[in-house]
Formats: sequence, C-alpha cells, structure tokens
Amino acid sequence: LAISRWQDFKGKESDQTTTGDLFSESKIGPGGLDIIKAWDKDGGTVTELFIIMDDELDASKTYFIEREGFTGCEIAIGGAFSAESFEEHYTYTGDDLGAIYTEEKTNFRVWAPTASEVVLNLYEKGDGDCLVDSYPMKADAAGSWVYELAGDQNGVYYTYSVTVDGITQEAVDPYAKAVGVNGNRGMIIDLASTNPEGWDKDKNPNADLKINDVIIYEAHIRDMTIHAQSGAKNKGKFLGLAEEGTVNSAGDSTGLDYIASLGVTHVHLLPFYDYASVDEENVDGKEYNWGYDPKNYSSPEGSYSTDPFNGEVRVKELKQMIQAFHRKGLSVVMDVVYNHVDDAETFCYNQIVLGFFSRIDKDGVYSNGCYCGNDTASERAMIHKYIVESVLYWAQEYHIDGFRFDLVGLLDVDTVCDIVKRVQEVRPDVIFYGEGWKLPTVLTKEVTLATQIHSNETPGFAYFSDDIRNLVRGSNFKVEEKGYVYGQKGLVKELQQNMMGMPSWAVAPNQVVNYASCHDDHTLYDKLQEGDPEADRDKLIRYNKLAAAIVFAAEGIPFIHAGEELLRTKVNEEGEIVMNSYNAGDFVNAFAWDNLQDKDCVDVKNYYMGLIAFRKAHPVLRLCDSADIQKRFTFADVQKGEVMAYSVDCAGVENEAAKELYFIFNPDNEAYEIQLPEGEWEIQLNGSVSGTKALEKVSGSVKVDAISAMYLVRK
Repeated sequence: LAISRWQDFKGKESDQTTTGDLFSESKIGPGGLDIIKAWDKDGGTVTELFIIMDDELDASKTYFIEREGFTGCEIAIGGAFSAESFEEHYTYTGDDLGAIYTEEKTNFRVWAPTASEVVLNLYEKGDGDCLVDSYPMKADAAGSWVYELAGDQNGVYYTYSVTVDGITQEAVDPYAKAVGVNGNRGMIIDLASTNPEGWDKDKNPNADLKINDVIIYEAHIRDMTIHAQSGAKNKGKFLGLAEEGTVNSAGDSTGLDYIASLGVTHVHLLPFYDYASVDEENVDGKEYNWGYDPKNYSSPEGSYSTDPFNGEVRVKELKQMIQAFHRKGLSVVMDVVYNHVDDAETFCYNQIVLGFFSRIDKDGVYSNGCYCGNDTASERAMIHKYIVESVLYWAQEYHIDGFRFDLVGLLDVDTVCDIVKRVQEVRPDVIFYGEGWKLPTVLTKEVTLATQIHSNETPGFAYFSDDIRNLVRGSNFKVEEKGYVYGQKGLVKELQQNMMGMPSWAVAPNQVVNYASCHDDHTLYDKLQEGDPEADRDKLIRYNKLAAAIVFAAEGIPFIHAGEELLRTKVNEEGEIVMNSYNAGDFVNAFAWDNLQDKDCVDVKNYYMGLIAFRKAHPVLRLCDSADIQKRFTFADVQKGEVMAYSVDCAGVENEAAKELYFIFNPDNEAYEIQLPEGEWEIQLNGSVSGTKALEKVSGSVKVDAISAMYLVRK
C-alpha cells in the first residue's frame, strides 16, 4: 500500500540525509509493521514520503511513525482513500445502502470502512431528546455495517453513531430518503405511501423532445409565490407552486398557470434537496436562501413543506408539485449541487468516514475551487457511486425530467458520463446540463474534469455558454463592460460562431445552453442599466428585446431567467441594485406579479412569447450537426455599422415549413436599409412585435430600426 501526505517528518540533519538512511530501521505502529522501503519524492529533503509496508493497514486505525531522535508523524488512513488498493478492498457495489423499508422489517447498511464500531440510534421525532433505542451494527462486506430491524418502522427517525480511532460522532445517514426538521436525523419512510393519486401514470409531458428542442425557464420555488400579489394560498411552498387558477388583484394569471402560458417546455427549479442555510423551525418563514449549500442530498427541503417537522410531508408535497407541473405540460429540471457541501466538517458522509467526501490537499486543507469552502472528491469510487445513485433516485422516485449541475467542472468526466448513462438507461427523456467553468481544485487522483473544453468527453451533457452571454450583454464581472446590444464594435465575427451553436469549446449545438441572464449576478434588466446608466426605459427595453432575439435565434438550447420577460429588477429597500441576491430576502427576490399591470412589462412578455413560438415553429433552429449547420448558414457582408445578418437554408429539414430564414440584428443607434436575398419575405419579428404571423411582406431591401432585430421567412 502506497501512502502519500506525510508532513513535518524532519531530523536534526534531515536536509543532508537520504531517506533510506533515515528510515531503514523505522517501525510503523500500532502493530510494528516493518517499512520495507521509503523514499522521498525528489531524492532530497524529506518532506513527503511514499512508504511500502510488508502487511496491509487496517482502515479503522490511525498509525504513526517514530524513530529515536526524530519527530514522530501520525498517519491517517485518509491519505490512502484514493489509492487503487483501498478502492479494490473497500468499494461496496451493492444497491442497498441506506434504510431499505418493508412493512415486515427495515434493513440498514452504512459504509464506514474506517470505523471500529457503528451504532444505529432510533428516535421518536426528528428533533429533541427522544431516543427510543440503540443497536450495535455488524461489520459486513467492503467496509459496510448492517442491521436488520423487525416490524413496521415507517416514520421512525434514526442516526448512526460512528467510532473512529476512539472518537464517536453521530451522523445522519447519507442515503436517508427523508429527514426531520433541519435535517439532523434521517427518517425511515414508506415511499409508496407518499405517492399522490395517479402517480403511477405521471410522466414527462415533453419526453419526445430532444435537448435542443426544449426551452428552459429558471425559477426559485419561494420567489414564484411569496409576493402578496401571487394569489397563492401556500405562499413560498411546494404546494403554492402546484396551485392552479391563481391570479393577482387584477385577475392576471400567476404562478404555475403563468409559466405554462409562456410556452416554455422545462422549468428549472433552484435547489430543493435539503439544504442548510434556512432554519426550518423558523415558522414565520422570514429566512431566505437560494439553496446552494447541500446538507442531505436524498431528501427534499423542509422549508418548502407545510410541516417541516414531519419528514413524510415534504416528500408528498414535492411529488404533488411535480405532478401539477406535468399536468400543465411542463417538465421539471432539478438544480443539483454535488460539487461541494454546506460544511465539510459536519457533512454526514465526512462524519462517518472522516474527510472522505471532500478533496483535501497535502497540508490537510480542504480544496476550495468552488469558493464555497470545499470540493467533492467525485474521483473516489464510493463518491462516484453516491452521486450517480443520488441522481438516478431523483429521476425515478420523483419523476425529475432534467438536472442542472452547479459547477460541474469540479466533477470528473467519468462520473458525469456514468450519470447520463445510468439515468438514460431507464429514462432516456431526461436532459442534463451544467456550469463547465474551469476552477482551481486539488485532485486526489489523476482524472479529467467535466469542463467546457472537455465537452467532447461528455456526450449527452450540455454546458452553459458564457461566450454568448458575455458577447450579448457584457461580462458578469465587469458591470461597465458593454456587449453587442450596446453597439460595441468588433464582436460580430465571434457572435456569428455562437449563432451557429459553435463557441470555441463546443462539439455540437446540443451541448450549448444559450442565455443572457440566470439567477447568478445581475438580472438582465439590471445588467443593461449598469452597462448604460444614461439609457431611458425605452432604450433599455430595446436592449432587452435585442438580447432575447439573439438568444432565441441561436442554434443550441435557449434558457430564460424567471422574470427576464417582465423586466425583472432586484433592488433593496435603499433602492440599490443587488447583484448577488442569494440570501437577500423576499423584498429583493419575490417575483413581482403586479408587473403584469405595467404595459412595458407586458409588452416585453408578449415579445418573449412570440420568440418562443417562432423557435418552436422552425426545426432548422434546433439542429444537432455542426457541419450541417455551417452549410446552411450564410453570413452577409452588409457593411452597415455593427449589423449582423445571415440566411439559413431550410431545405430537407423535417417538419420545416419555410424555405429560408433571414435574420438581421442592428445594435446601433440608427436605422439602416438592409439588402435582402432574392424573393418575397414575410417579416414575422421586428423591434416591437414577434411571433409566427406575417407583419409585412417585403422584397429587395428592408428598413431595420435602431437597436432591434428582424426575423424574415421565405415560404
């Protein structure tokens, strides 16, 4: 067994002494295993040792090396967690981890290879001093521990007390399917009893769509119903977003009905697994967070349920919400955060197997490439297994239709590919996409990470394109930086590549998510204000419409942040724009349903609905083959300011009614007369109106207004 990460093992003259001289007669304890050979990394100063013993280490013990005259060094088995020999010996391959319930008995299995003792604790409730009994578990295959409990245990809460090297910690089961208030105890649950009526017939209403046929709308569960004008009874809850027929005071549809009316196909919901930052005992519900701080991966969040103290309620109510979405023709995308946890020290997996879930560098410090305090060691076999099985569980048990992966660039490509493969074997309709940014993580073994530039290694998984986002409206990180919609010069050539769904890193457009804004950073309207503080409302609206017209014309997968279509702004009580509103509360984040009475907001909403309808009507905008797309796109040399114009040949595209499409984008502050290809063209979108009906028929040339787009169709 080779182990690295030895530190501070220095003698009086260690910088002058070879490793062999220092350690040829050393012992490793307890047990006095002989060191057969030890050497340093570089053949010089002893700062990091690679040691081979003549016997196997016991994963449940902590060892130390000592030699007279030298400082001793404690050796934690954690240094070997990613070693091939450790994984061969301790990788559990069964599918029965967690609490497996039947009416007759519940079987428990927890993976704890470093433990000397594991005890199962049963509780009457999810909180408080209510221990019912404790049972010692039995060591079993590949480092797992088991216990069989007779009788119907549905609704009983439980934890594990795990002893490692004489220290005992009590932890939630990482595989717990339900938890008590604030997620501090797991709950044994009869999942079949939580299914709403008709659940066996519930299915993805858009199962026939390929990924670049979908139109994604990103929303936060609480935001969508917490506003006083939402009309929802269960404000801020799963059930609130399941309510049909909700209206604001003027009678405009809100909530679920409103979303369905837009024409989008998939609703991406910010995290709704059990997260740490909101105190579920706070019954007045004033606390707020987006939820990118996972605590329990396999249970829904309690603050969205009507009773967070009963672990069954959150499960039932989430299923009811998903079923309501499906009835409305909307697929559900779950935002998942497997790249880090809320607190690595207190995360249940790390309490059971110390430090195992997270990447830790050679100095014992948690890797922090995510900038949230810790990075997940997905490259380890048991963490790979955990993540894959977690996603598969949500897809099957909750009928989730897609997964958006937060900072997926911190996960390895093998894990991502296995997720896609395993889920699509049983649910081929499920879609996958995520943030493929390159981040400075510390790996525990050599793997390739699922970043944008490795998209060729993750077929079936799409990535957000910050390329088109930054080109259209400017950088996220420099609010003063202007994008194409402002008339910024020198961006047309790169933008042309993105219109074909071909940013520099992409293999094919069905791996490219195009967007102008998302929950992170500024809303689109706020970004446009920051980029041009002197612009009046009319000009900001023209910027907004132009940005949306670009996104919806591009090959790839269009994505909208909720409220983008209603000029959503996030401003605090002092009137200041809030860039990062992850915990800013309802005043800043609530979806303002009274905006449906603002004529400008309604105008922009209708424009987005027209864009959605146009895209749905034209399969040529949803192609998968980059080579085919390049042949169909012809970019015109218009030589009018920063205008971009191009035609798309529709010949041979299945279900495409048009012969040719022509797109013109004018970001300048003046109108231009633009030459058209031969033939008669229908204008179906201009700077004011969008849709699938002819606004006007033209030939020869057409006038395109300042800061506007135009879509034309030749039939």
